[in-house]
Amino acid sequence: MTMRTALLVLLCTPLWALAQPGASLDERVNALSAELRCVVCQNQSLADSQAELAQDMKREVRSQLAAGRSEAQVVDFMVQRYGDFVRYRPALQPSTWLLWVGPLLGLLAGAVVLARRLRHTPEDPHDLNDADRLTT
Repeated sequence: MTMRTALLVLLCTPLWALAQPGASLDERVNALSAELRCVVCQNQSLADSQAELAQDMKREVRSQLAAGRSEAQVVDFMVQRYGDFVRYRPALQPSTWLLWVGPLLGLLAGAVVLARRLRHTPEDPHDLNDADRLTT
């Protein structure tokens, strides 16, 4: 399995869990609303937001699910209408690579800085001769 396939499986797993045959419409709406971001509040899901637009979006989710559309189709519709920002977990594509790789790069850079600082031992000023003391 390639890295890209593994990432796609990880990203789609929450959506597959939503598509349980025994799940009621309310459960499916609530689960999908927790996966989508309110575009007004920005840091709240549709499920948590009380904004009027979030309530409209949630009604749209409900109507589409009731009409027989899958969770993936509803998410695609919301992304088409409101942009990638509406997803809490953006899709892996060239425009979002930095979102996925950025934290790892930051962690790696921090580890490099920490390793360099731990290796660097300052000279003991008592070991310096008089000429060296004048230049420091």
